[in-house]
Amino acid sequence: MSDFLRLMESWDGYNPVTGQAINESAVARLIDLIANKNRMPPHRHEYLMKEVITTTDFPNLFGVAIDRQMLALYRSAAADWRRWFKVSRLPNFNTHRRHKVQGNDNYLPVVEEKGEYLVEPMSDAYYSIALKKYGRQFDISWEAIINDSMGAFENIPQRFANAVINSLARSACLTYSSATGPNALLYGAPIADIDGQNVTNLGSLPLTIANLETTLELMTAQTDVLGKPIMVRGVHLVVPPALEFTARQILTSTIKSWHYGGDDEAFATAGPMPTTNVVSQYGMQLHVDPWLPIVDTGGYQGYTWYVFGEPAQGAAVEFATLTGYEDPEVCMKSSDKVTVAGGPLSPFSGDFATDNIFYRVRHVYGFTQLDPRFTYAQKATS
Repeated sequence: MSDFLRLMESWDGYNPVTGQAINESAVARLIDLIANKNRMPPHRHEYLMKEVITTTDFPNLFGVAIDRQMLALYRSAAADWRRWFKVSRLPNFNTHRRHKVQGNDNYLPVVEEKGEYLVEPMSDAYYSIALKKYGRQFDISWEAIINDSMGAFENIPQRFANAVINSLARSACLTYSSATGPNALLYGAPIADIDGQNVTNLGSLPLTIANLETTLELMTAQTDVLGKPIMVRGVHLVVPPALEFTARQILTSTIKSWHYGGDDEAFATAGPMPTTNVVSQYGMQLHVDPWLPIVDTGGYQGYTWYVFGEPAQGAAVEFATLTGYEDPEVCMKSSDKVTVAGGPLSPFSGDFATDNIFYRVRHVYGFTQLDPRFTYAQKATS
C-alpha cells in the first residue's frame, strides 16, 4: 500500500483542492467574480479581484473553482473515440489480464445410450492492460497576479481541460494507428491473435461504397479459434478529416451508380441503374478522428480508414481509468516560504525561489489492443 500511495502522491507539498471543507456559496461567488457575471466595469472588477486575492481562504477557493470549471469543460467535450472503445476501471497500477477462454462452446457430440458425457478441453489466453500516471505542472507568476488579476486566471481551467482532452485523444488514436499506418499490434494480413489463430484484418482498398461493403463482409466472415462464425457487425466507421465528405456521401446516399463516360453501348450493358445503396441502411456511425493525420505521418494518412464493431459485442481496443480517480484532478503546491518570524505564508505568496504559484493536473488511465477480429483497417494508396 505504501508504494501505491507513493505513486499517487509523488510530489511533496502538493495537495488536492477537492475534499477540503469549503463554503459552497463562497466558491459560487468566486466563480461569478472571476467570470464577471454581474458585468461590472473593468476598474471595479479589477479592484474586487485584487481585494479577494488578499484573503487567506482565496487559494483554496480558487483551487476548487479551477477544478470544477476544468471538470465541466472536460466532461462537456465530446470524446467521440469512447464510442468504439471498451471503457473500464481498474483498482490499481498492476498489470491486469483480459482473459479469453476457448472451449465448451463447440458443437455438441452425440451421446449414445448409456454413453458417457465427455469434457471438452479448454484453453486460456489473455490480453494485458496497465494504468499510467500522466500530468503537468502549471504556474502563475506573482507579478501576473498583481498586475493583471483577471488575465492570470480566466483561461487556466480551459488549459487544464485541453491538456487532458488532447492527451486522451492522442493516446486513443495511437492504440489503433501509428506513424506508418494501422498499428501493427492490432492489424495484419495476417496477425496472430493470443489464441494462436491468424487473423487477417488489413487491406488496401480505397473508401468507396463497394469497398466498404467488401470490408463489412470480411468482418462478418471472421471465425473463432474453433472455426465457428462470430458474425462481427462493423458499425463504427473511423476516418481522417480528408475522408469525411466521402464517408458522409457513402453513408447518406440512397443510390449508387457507375458512369462509363460517353460510351452508351457499354453503359447500356452494364446492368440496371440506379441500384440501392444498402450501406446507408446499415446503421453505421461515422467518426472523424482529427488526430489520425497527426499520428500517422506515412504517405497514406489521408486515405487510410477503419471499421470497428460495437464494443458490447466484442472489443478491439480498451480504455481504463483508476477506480475512484476517473476524472482528472487538480492539486495546488503549498508555499515553501515562511515569515521572518517563522509563520507560514499563503500559497499565493509563491515559492521561495521564484515567487511562482504552482498548480498541477493529473490523470490516471491506460489503453490496450484486444481482439483483432472486431476491427478492420484499409490502408489505401488513394
